[in-house]
Amino acid sequence: MANRRRGEVALALGPERYTLCLTLGALAELEDALGAADLTELAARFGEGRLRSRDLIALLGAALRGGGHDLDAAAVAALPLAGDLEAIGTAIG
Repeated sequence: MANRRRGEVALALGPERYTLCLTLGALAELEDALGAADLTELAARFGEGRLRSRDLIALLGAALRGGGHDLDAAAVAALPLAGDLEAIGTAIG
């Protein structure tokens, strides 16, 4: 169950419910995965509103791991997204 006070957000993908949380570790993971020099560059990249699928996998994966789910990039890439891209964007935003 997501705890909003800790910055957690609930997300349902298919029959499963997940908790997302952008922890400091998750942000550091994103900087590394996406080759961003710092948080400002990372924010600018996402602020453009143009995400590649690889960006979404990295972002969703970091948020899932920050929320306590032990999923690697391959497991995140295999999650059912049918019709849920808007829900993912809202949850991550």
